[in-house]
Amino acid sequence: MSFITAYCHITSDSCLVNGEEIVTRDSLSNDSWLKQIYKSQEFVYPKFYKMDSLAQAGFLASELIKRAQPNLSAYQDDEIAMLFGNQYSSAESDIRFKKSYEEHGAPSPALFVYTLPNIVLGEIAILNKWFGENLFVVLPKFAPDFFVSYAKILMSKGSEAVLCGWLGIGEERSDVFLFLVEKQGNAGMEFNAGNLHKLAGFELV
Repeated sequence: MSFITAYCHITSDSCLVNGEEIVTRDSLSNDSWLKQIYKSQEFVYPKFYKMDSLAQAGFLASELIKRAQPNLSAYQDDEIAMLFGNQYSSAESDIRFKKSYEEHGAPSPALFVYTLPNIVLGEIAILNKWFGENLFVVLPKFAPDFFVSYAKILMSKGSEAVLCGWLGIGEERSDVFLFLVEKQGNAGMEFNAGNLHKLAGFELV
């Protein structure tokens, strides 16, 4: 049996870890919402400022989960898998990339890097030196059954933990939900579709 041992939500105006709100958006701040979270939690990772919003959200949520579940460091580098998904792929960076081409006559290499959604997995893997399996999927909405089925396949193939997530980053709203599944994490909630849907607290349409 596997368990959900930590989770993080980032909505359009709040950031929560294991259901507890840790940051609330300041509408008067000149910083973006994701930068507000970064600064409030006193992270020190200068590369954050070069990332697109998708990668920033993945970085923040994964780091907050690591803080909530520090025993992640006990796993071997190839025992932690990642399984992410969203509805929009890398649309935000794609639009910015297209605009840079139209306005400047040449595409921006810095933006081009982020025109694939799985780059967020690379950013997290490089930071943590995780070499396990990873996959980013594009789905019409958050699908608990998919995450349960695929994460269990990964664990049957040798992964001891799977960092899973829905990175719904759009211009108008944020629906970010990352959660950690551990094969031996008996202190958490049983990993099944019902519990996952309950914890997610949203269903994109």
